[in-house]
Amino acid sequence: YWPNTSVSLGQHLILALVYLCVLCMSAVKGCELLGKFDMPSLFKKGDIMIGGIFPVFNKDVSNIATFEGEPPAVICALYDLRAFRWTQVMIFAIEEINNDPGLLPNISLGYRILNSCSSPTNTLRAALTLPSRQDEKEKAYGCSPGISVSYFSTCACLSNRAKYPTFFRTIPSDYFQAKALAVLVKHFGWEWIGAIQSDNDYGRNGILAFTEEVKKFGICIAFVGTVLRTYPQEKILKVIEMIKESSVKVILAFSPEGDFSPLMKEVVKHNITGIQWLASEAWITAPQPSTPEMYQAFGGALGFVVQKMAIPNLKQFLTDINPYRDPSVPFVKEFWEIMVGCQPVSHGMGTGAEKATKICTGNETLIDHTQDVFFNVTQLRVSYNVYKAVYAIAHALHQLVFLCSNGCPVGTRKAQIKGKPTCCFDCIPCADGTIANLTGTSECMPCPQEYWSSERKDVCILKNVEFLAYHEPMGIALTVVALLGASLSLLTMTIFIHYRETPVIKASNSELSCFLLFSLFLCFLCPLTFIGRPTVWTCMLRHTVFGVTFALCISCILGKTIVVVTAFKATHPSNTVAVKFGPTQQRIIVCSCTLIQIVICILWLKLSPPLPDRVFKYSNKKIVLECNTGSDVAFYVVLGYIGFLAVVCLVLAFLARKLPDNFNEAKFITFSMLIFCAVWITFIPAYVSSPGKFTVAVEIFAILSSAFGLLISIFAPKCYIILIKPEKNTRKHVMGKNSLQKP
Repeated sequence: YWPNTSVSLGQHLILALVYLCVLCMSAVKGCELLGKFDMPSLFKKGDIMIGGIFPVFNKDVSNIATFEGEPPAVICALYDLRAFRWTQVMIFAIEEINNDPGLLPNISLGYRILNSCSSPTNTLRAALTLPSRQDEKEKAYGCSPGISVSYFSTCACLSNRAKYPTFFRTIPSDYFQAKALAVLVKHFGWEWIGAIQSDNDYGRNGILAFTEEVKKFGICIAFVGTVLRTYPQEKILKVIEMIKESSVKVILAFSPEGDFSPLMKEVVKHNITGIQWLASEAWITAPQPSTPEMYQAFGGALGFVVQKMAIPNLKQFLTDINPYRDPSVPFVKEFWEIMVGCQPVSHGMGTGAEKATKICTGNETLIDHTQDVFFNVTQLRVSYNVYKAVYAIAHALHQLVFLCSNGCPVGTRKAQIKGKPTCCFDCIPCADGTIANLTGTSECMPCPQEYWSSERKDVCILKNVEFLAYHEPMGIALTVVALLGASLSLLTMTIFIHYRETPVIKASNSELSCFLLFSLFLCFLCPLTFIGRPTVWTCMLRHTVFGVTFALCISCILGKTIVVVTAFKATHPSNTVAVKFGPTQQRIIVCSCTLIQIVICILWLKLSPPLPDRVFKYSNKKIVLECNTGSDVAFYVVLGYIGFLAVVCLVLAFLARKLPDNFNEAKFITFSMLIFCAVWITFIPAYVSSPGKFTVAVEIFAILSSAFGLLISIFAPKCYIILIKPEKNTRKHVMGKNSLQKP
């Protein structure tokens, strides 16, 4: 994680420098470390290292670099207890995370903490030191750019994601502070104020944002003074004169404590009082303005502070600080000298703190000093931001190493989990009909229409093709029944031809009976065109042959019905209807009725013929091959015409059902037509609702049922008399007591 060197590096930064050995060993060959900065650091090794930069000392007293040789060694002064506590909060948070089995399990966090000395130059040195190896003999390895997490960098400029895409923070932007300060000024009715800014991005951007906001309220800024900790006294005095010469009684100071401190001292020195100071968050809670000498000038300052929180168990951790555990640990010696008031044994004289006048005995502890503000962990502000920053890094690493999900296997797709990072996702099995043949895919690809997904959803396979085949049980059963019906029709025809001179055959009109049996034979063979893989020819044949054969069949029955009715109507000598309705008229009736159906079928085949079709709607896993009727209207016209003939036969036969005769054929015709109509009325809803090959099976069943109904109803009684009861096959028995007498 690299610092953003384009902004003021004098701001208090924590750079969360995380480097994984695997990533850093991408070896930029030939690169060697040419030099190093000799910077003391708090260090602990871990699987993942987090780097931190804190202003443990507030002043850089190093010699100015001449750029003619190596930079001089860094010498820092003005030890800052607050910043030292920030370093301890970072260490405490890391230790707490390492002891938490639920966060980064089996991975240890380490740290390396450097001192910025509140100096831009030294902050840059620290930032460059963190990612580099410490042994000059070792190779330098390139690490990919990281992410900086700041606990105290409030500059609004850092919110620019285009310039600083890897910068994050646990403190609000100055943009919101500037708006709040402007509202505060408006609230008190101040219309004429002064402003002080630090000569860096923090101060300049803060005052710029504040100026833009107060202009909206008509508030004027009388002057803007600029300060910096490294400014010579002349520049500071110019600001003092600016304040004295102005009549403003309200001044906003947008500056870090270290940069504002020289001006504060001069304000007190020149006894400038009666000013209402407005403070930015960087110094409003700093200890210096609260000292007795500063209070007379800065007492009553107003400003917005960082949210305060408590950190459990931190106080015990702070009271355990001891310089004797490891005398080489930096920053602890100075802390001990200030807090306990003596120089630890085996340590040299301090450089950052005032020289101690006595040497510690080694028995001193921090227990007697726990009332010091340093150990008050109930109202932590900046320290809590440090704590949050470390935990933010830990959670990000945890999500990277552990929410992050493994790549999804083939047959599944990634589904983003709402509210989770983009690397966290569920692996959802592909929906039926879609596949994912690559790992880690975000979308499943749909299979072509003729294909379906495999069980593992990793490859598209051809769909099963379904049609009513001859070799399957249903096809075999229907074929056997159809052939049985055709055989019975032929057998019955043979019987009728053989016994054609007997009274029963003569009374039933042998010619029409043979025509009817032949048509029934064709009706039984018709279902064979419905079985098997649909082709252009079978599709055209199955419906047209069905329509014509049944029209012929019903036409023959219609002829027989008319013969029966006219025969009984001719009992009166003056009635010549029976004579006029002879064999010729019967043939005309049969042929004309059948011819109408033939014309309908020809028009059907000509205009919109049936054709084989692949149907996908019945099932996702199979393709149903069936014959598309081409025209539903034509199909139902064919059925309707057959139905019309059947209804006419039924009505005529019903009217003649009570005519006197022991062998009244009208009764059998009536019964056969009732069966026929019942079958086909039932067929229509069953046909519409049956899916796939069952549609064909329903149609075949209707054909066979109606054909068997006609065969059995009309011809079974005659065959029974001819074969079983030959003694009844006489003219006397057939005619009964109301015998027909020829005129």
